[in-house]
Amino acid sequence: IAIGAMIDGAIVMIENMHKHIERTPLTNENRWAVVTQAAIEVGPALFFSLLIITFSFLPIFALEAQEGRLFHPLAFTKTYAMAGAAILSVTLVPVLMGYFIRGRVLPEHKNPVNRLLMGIYHPFINMVLRAPVLMIVIAFAVMASAIIPLSRMGSEFMPDLDEGDLLYMPSAFPAVSAGKMSQILQQTDKLIMTVPEVETVYAKAGRAETATDPAPLTMVETTIRLKPKEDWRPGMTTAKLKKELDSIVQVPSLTNVWIMPIKNRIDMLATGIKTPIGIKVAGPDLQVIGDVAQQIETVIKDIPGTSSVYAERVTGGRFVDVDIEREEAARFGLNVADVQDLVKTAIGGMTVTQSVEGLERYPVNVRYPREYRDSLERLENLPVVTKTGAQIPLSRLVDISISGGPGVIRSENARLNGWIYVDISDVDIGTYVKDAKKAVEQIDLPAGYSLSWSGQYEYMQRAKQRLSLVVPLTLVIILLLLFLNFRRLVPVLIIMGTLPLALVGGLWFLDMLGYNMSVAVGVGFIALAGVSVEIGVLMMVYLEHALEARIEQARAEKRDLTRSDLRAAVIEGALLRVRPIMMTVAVVIAGLLPIMLGSGTGSEVMRRIAAPMVGGMTSATVLTLLVIPAAFLIWQTLALKLPKETLGTE
Repeated sequence: IAIGAMIDGAIVMIENMHKHIERTPLTNENRWAVVTQAAIEVGPALFFSLLIITFSFLPIFALEAQEGRLFHPLAFTKTYAMAGAAILSVTLVPVLMGYFIRGRVLPEHKNPVNRLLMGIYHPFINMVLRAPVLMIVIAFAVMASAIIPLSRMGSEFMPDLDEGDLLYMPSAFPAVSAGKMSQILQQTDKLIMTVPEVETVYAKAGRAETATDPAPLTMVETTIRLKPKEDWRPGMTTAKLKKELDSIVQVPSLTNVWIMPIKNRIDMLATGIKTPIGIKVAGPDLQVIGDVAQQIETVIKDIPGTSSVYAERVTGGRFVDVDIEREEAARFGLNVADVQDLVKTAIGGMTVTQSVEGLERYPVNVRYPREYRDSLERLENLPVVTKTGAQIPLSRLVDISISGGPGVIRSENARLNGWIYVDISDVDIGTYVKDAKKAVEQIDLPAGYSLSWSGQYEYMQRAKQRLSLVVPLTLVIILLLLFLNFRRLVPVLIIMGTLPLALVGGLWFLDMLGYNMSVAVGVGFIALAGVSVEIGVLMMVYLEHALEARIEQARAEKRDLTRSDLRAAVIEGALLRVRPIMMTVAVVIAGLLPIMLGSGTGSEVMRRIAAPMVGGMTSATVLTLLVIPAAFLIWQTLALKLPKETLGTE
């Protein structure tokens, strides 16, 4: 996104050198004097323009967590590249111009491309200068039109990345047995494999043998490897594939969630929520939390865009309680520890040894077969051998019962939690959460309980709050740099007026492409701000140089400056300098086209960075070529106090 901007300095510097050569033929004696004069004219403005592009990326460094790790490398790369370009544009480029620009230079008015540009631009600039106030009014109307795309544009944290595979993560109701869950996994795997685009399926339920995977048995993770896209059916996309899988895999008690594998891991590590949107209910009593969560689930089901919603049954777990009869155990010569070891070994199993296979170690666990312990009656009839060698049923020593309780106890910020997972389709996160919040307002929360919205919505809000603090600070820095260059406030304000014009084009282009507002789009707008300011700086510098030349001419002729002179200066500064401005815009857009037309993993994010810049540069260029000359004419007419009767015609 910085390739075009990096060579802008060299383009403008060389073009200005050509302009000087047209007026002063180059010889060995005057070569370095001409180079020096050309560099002095545009060098400071170029340096500050490229410096502004460099500083405009400061808000990206303020991003944190997931979005920060994603965009910080981009920000560092562009900042270093633009800082180097700013230094080289005023040091190395003038030296290279002196050595390599030789021979005959074709005058600008003889260049067919430039004649075409001037022929198109000339009637428009004449029309604008006849009614400059009307042009300013039109510019404000164009800026106001941004309300239309903004009203239709949704918001999201980041566009979905197509990772090439899918993860199926349904949630089941609690109290499901291991045997039943194994049967469900086999059913879902077979259903998923009926889709031709699927290559392999592997499902897992429950947790792994590690403390870092506290997943209950009701959580399923099915990794779906897809075939290469060239082997897919014609017209099939990932979104269509998700819808087809969702319609095929319909198992009672399962709430479907289809998501990208890597993205899901990152989301769960950051917030614990496996869906794009999550709602966390916090309070002191799990029973009340569960009731509130189920009320929210019922309300949210009817909101447009809801693909699936599941509220965790925080109190729906089933447990086997073993209460030891101490007196009975003592009668058979057993203490509490002996009975507990028996229960633990028979039901839970005990590691008795290790199997050593090369460098690998495998524990050997021994316990009773499943058919001996899969019901309350069979548990009670488990044989126990006493110290005297007698065999008695386990029910003689313990009282076995089944009780309810929380399957998983979640806590956050020292408060008990219950989570609701919400998957959405055909709607953006910002719009959905806005509608969902209105729907949830009808639920009366008991005192001491609270709701918080999590998942990707939490990331989106965090990035929005961060940028709302840093972006204004960056604009102040840009204003300061512009003021250091021009040393006057009015040209700074005129140039900053080009920013909204650039934003309008970016917003309309995003609306045309159907993109939502996201962090990636925000990065694109931040990059656009610096480049659009550069165009305004170039136009203002050319206009001021043309006006200074007219003032010097009037002094030489010993007469006062007239409005006709001012108008001629504006036309000269704008019309005769349209080539470097159009070249600047062309190279920036040309550098962005490979990103817009690219494909593959990550292209979804990069296109959303480039889109605001392509649309914004187009609108900023067209309007800057018209608005800045009009504003400059009004400003200088008032500043120079030119009498109205001296107005000439062109």
